[in-house]
Amino acid sequence: MNYLPGTASLIEEIDKKLLVVLRDGRTLIGILRSIDQFANLVLHRTIERIHVGKKYGDIPRGIFIDVENEGNLPLEEVPIDEILEMQREEQITKQAEEDRKKKALIDRGMQPTEYTDDMY
Repeated sequence: MNYLPGTASLIEEIDKKLLVVLRDGRTLIGILRSIDQFANLVLHRTIERIHVGKKYGDIPRGIFIDVENEGNLPLEEVPIDEILEMQREEQITKQAEEDRKKKALIDRGMQPTEYTDDMY
């Protein structure tokens, strides 16, 4: 096996199950799907493994994207109840906007088209 410098050495690990220890100490296990020149990773079927003594528990995380500059994003963490309520309100607002657009099309004599995932 040839040694490649930097992130290029991970190319041979694409589509293999890896254990990754992040800088913040979290341990992730998942299938490596992608890596870029900045060592940003995309893991598929990811679990976060938490160790306490000789015991551990796994939290399913699904697709995990480790972005180098994530800490620089202007995000504010809020309690889960608060974010779920905000998400619900956002969905209600989006649905009201969609309903308004449909009504505007119908008022103009047009038939609104429903797009579904199976159309693509």
